[in-house]
Amino acid sequence: MVTGHLGYIGTVLAPLLQDAGHDVVGLDIDLYRECTFGTEPKRIPELRKDIRDVSADDLAGFDAVLHLAALSNDPLGNLNPELTYEINYRASVRLAESARAAGVKRFVFSSSCSTYGAGGDDLLDETAAFNPVTPYGRSKVLVEQELAKLANDKFSPVFLRNATAYGVSPRLRFDLVLNNLVAWAMCTGRVLIKSDGTPWRPVVHIEDISAAFLAMLQAPQEKIHNRAFNIGRQEENYRIRDLAQIVKEVVPNCSIEYAADGGPDKRCYRVDFSRVGREVPEFKPKWTARAGAQELYETYRQVGLKVEDFEGPRYMRIDHIRALLASGKLDATLRLQGPLEAAITQG
Repeated sequence: MVTGHLGYIGTVLAPLLQDAGHDVVGLDIDLYRECTFGTEPKRIPELRKDIRDVSADDLAGFDAVLHLAALSNDPLGNLNPELTYEINYRASVRLAESARAAGVKRFVFSSSCSTYGAGGDDLLDETAAFNPVTPYGRSKVLVEQELAKLANDKFSPVFLRNATAYGVSPRLRFDLVLNNLVAWAMCTGRVLIKSDGTPWRPVVHIEDISAAFLAMLQAPQEKIHNRAFNIGRQEENYRIRDLAQIVKEVVPNCSIEYAADGGPDKRCYRVDFSRVGREVPEFKPKWTARAGAQELYETYRQVGLKVEDFEGPRYMRIDHIRALLASGKLDATLRLQGPLEAAITQG
């Protein structure tokens, strides 16, 4: 089971798992059904259900749960921090408890390098102290800590601390740094940096994140049991200004510009990715930021992307949520108003 299979990463991950020979079922409420970028996501058997309502009966018969469903970024988390903890933290813990009760053997949690938060210039491995600076980052820390307590010889949680994602998806996100920089550059001729450009940020393509999930399913239990893995590549740690320079070199006729209200960003971390290479050699990341910027630029050109698309409710997660709230399609607890399919359906 893949929770969040209709989100930014899930729409890339689910088909990859199917291609590798796995029987895959998704679980999602399809909150961003009106935000499809390009072609519609590939449909798979799915359970339309809020992650807060999942029971052990829903998970019976599954060998593994790959848990991605969440309020997916800092602006959304800041919209209502208490809801972030309810959805990202408490619902995730209940999901893991239900999975263990249902006999699920492996639980792969999509965590984040944002757990390191204000990490400074040091190279941080998985033993580094947590220092999250946002509700989103704190929620990931809390889930890791609680899931670790559930581990036993029949239930293996594993925590993927993904670097900042980028790359093309049917549910593309424009609030991610490389995706956003390329969009500004192509649409305006300006690589717009919204901070002072100094923070460190490791980046990783969503196809490589997906490959990491697949590798965790195939790895021997003793290699992954109750362990965290930073997901990315050592050489893909960049300062924001360095990412901007890459974009400037990829997108023709553009210049780098700093936003007038841009200042220091507390989120700053350099990450050591050597553990996953040693312990799970099946994971072989392929992408670089430069290749990703080229992919994004070419895709944006093909669809004729405009500023009002990626800076407005069509694709910007937080603006889309606010529009759903204003229209009454979403209530104050971020539950969709209207019936959800209650059974697994073949799309």
